[in-house]
Amino acid sequence: MSNITAEQEAKRYFSRELLAWYDEHKRDLPWRRSRNPYHIWISEIMLQQTRVDTVIPYFLRFVEKFPTVEILANAPEEEVLKCWEGLGYYSRARNIQSAAKQVVERHGGIVPDTPEEISALKGIGPYTAGAVLSIAYNVPVPAVDGNVMRVLSRYFCLEDDIAKNPTRIKMEKLAGELIPAGRASDFNQALMELGALICTPKSPHCLTCPVMKHCKGRINGMEEQLPIKTKAKPPRPEHRLLAVIEGEGEHAGKVLIRQRPATGLLARMWELPHVIAEESKKAGAGAGLSEEAAMQRLSQALHNEGVDIRPGEAWMTAEHTFSHIQWYMRVFLCTEVNASAEQAASTAAENASANTNADVSVKDTDPSAIHTDAKPSRGTRQPQVSKMQELEQGTLDIKLSGTTPESLENIRQQLAVSAATDTMDKISHVAEQQEAYAAVPSTLLGEAFDYDYRWISREDMEKYAFPNLFLKILQQYFNEK
Repeated sequence: MSNITAEQEAKRYFSRELLAWYDEHKRDLPWRRSRNPYHIWISEIMLQQTRVDTVIPYFLRFVEKFPTVEILANAPEEEVLKCWEGLGYYSRARNIQSAAKQVVERHGGIVPDTPEEISALKGIGPYTAGAVLSIAYNVPVPAVDGNVMRVLSRYFCLEDDIAKNPTRIKMEKLAGELIPAGRASDFNQALMELGALICTPKSPHCLTCPVMKHCKGRINGMEEQLPIKTKAKPPRPEHRLLAVIEGEGEHAGKVLIRQRPATGLLARMWELPHVIAEESKKAGAGAGLSEEAAMQRLSQALHNEGVDIRPGEAWMTAEHTFSHIQWYMRVFLCTEVNASAEQAASTAAENASANTNADVSVKDTDPSAIHTDAKPSRGTRQPQVSKMQELEQGTLDIKLSGTTPESLENIRQQLAVSAATDTMDKISHVAEQQEAYAAVPSTLLGEAFDYDYRWISREDMEKYAFPNLFLKILQQYFNEK
């Protein structure tokens, strides 16, 4: 028997035995109870990076709330995100809705059944396209994901790096050759099922595998070493300070949340206010920040967003890992500062210095972080150019204390265009005398985000979609109240 004949026999054996096993052992999953392409599409997107047991309740709730492509396309984005809340990778939800709008506009609400048309939809790559086409429409195209590449790597003893695109292309060609005529739907699901239940990443269950007889990886004793995969770069650690701000007066019993910007990480999701622990871009910066300095940094950063707080106590720690970054959160319980009293004090200070162009006041006691008297309104950030113009015109009133020479040097560089020589001299004097940590004002040097702030109660949480990290913190906070 030639090598080619042996390989062909191994392929026929694989397809035949795999389908026989699947017919007898396949799981009863809700998206398998019909060949509705919309349901299959939703399930495949949800199953990316997520376990089946986790996905089932989300899938059932999602298709109940958005039973058709048209309803999903026309739903408010906030409702879609709220229905996805807790599932993670929220860009998937936005892509699904964007693709639903494309399906309605281009295909009359019917999920397309050709590779060219379905691949043109937002968020649908080669795997999802293959899965929907084969499972829903029985089109003989491969659907190759991590599970499938693991199975094929072991069965055929392939030592190609599955993290590389050429390997994926090779696997897609191989998987396509294995699909039996007329059974693309069952075969691709069987291949996924084998990877999920038997040919698992660690400790594969070879003795119960339906295709173990011809598995070259098992025969060669390499089932534990395969597949070969280059390790991904570990996520960069980022230390952040988070405030759970408790309201007073009319806000009693509520906490302050904010909405993230319209683009970027976790776009338009709601969160608890938080800031980077230290302005340095170095990985892990701010990890050793003292509690006092951390609260000072947090207070100042929020002040620059128009939110004044009274720091309380360190409450808990939390962390969350994204694909490229890992957040380590130190959570502080804080209290809302009476806005009307603060405004009255601010007005009095402004009146007292009305005839002064650029007066710098230095306090030797009760130091506070750098701030400007002209507070931005809550939820907005002042453009850097405006502050520069104010300084050039001699109208920016800066109060400094509790700062380090390093942070003040950053300010000096930012404000070098100013002719306010006296101001620079006084800044130098403060730098020589003060050693406590203080952050550079984010209105000049920090993240330029525009936030929408809201006060919410436990009941109000149903109106807003939160990423998992903030959802868990809020739930724990209200449970302890």
